[in-house]
Amino acid sequence: MKIGFLVIDMQAIHLQGIDKQNVNRACEYINYVSDMIRSKDHIVIHIQDIEGITESNRDEYNTIPDIHIKDKDLIVSKEYSNSFWKTDLEQILVKQGIEFIIIAGNAAEHCVLFTYNGANERGYNAVILQNGILSKHDDVITSTYRDRNIISYPVVKYLIRK
Repeated sequence: MKIGFLVIDMQAIHLQGIDKQNVNRACEYINYVSDMIRSKDHIVIHIQDIEGITESNRDEYNTIPDIHIKDKDLIVSKEYSNSFWKTDLEQILVKQGIEFIIIAGNAAEHCVLFTYNGANERGYNAVILQNGILSKHDDVITSTYRDRNIISYPVVKYLIRK
């Protein structure tokens, strides 16, 4: 089973107003799982929301340096909350043979949730990385974990060994 790890909207402009300690914690989990995924030749895909980008604010749309992007990682730009909508994400997943998707990033109540739903609507098995999502509202994270399929990093480690 080929796994795709989607890291959504970990960009400075979208992380404004989120407690830095929460961002640091999510980055730690995201980087740890990314390294595991890469080590077994699974795919890490960084999703970048570029809605509103201009020449003068382009740097704010870069993925924050706390998130490690490697040469073989893929990057998909989007302008809508669902990372599948009007992007080539689905074609990339098909081309890579990905069947199982792990989702992490920002914002739990918007882009993470809409991408999770989009993946399920397209027949993918999708889960959200425990401790790997962010929101300006802590209660949203709690309800996301309560109402969606989640996965912890030890389970990811187990899955990639199979």
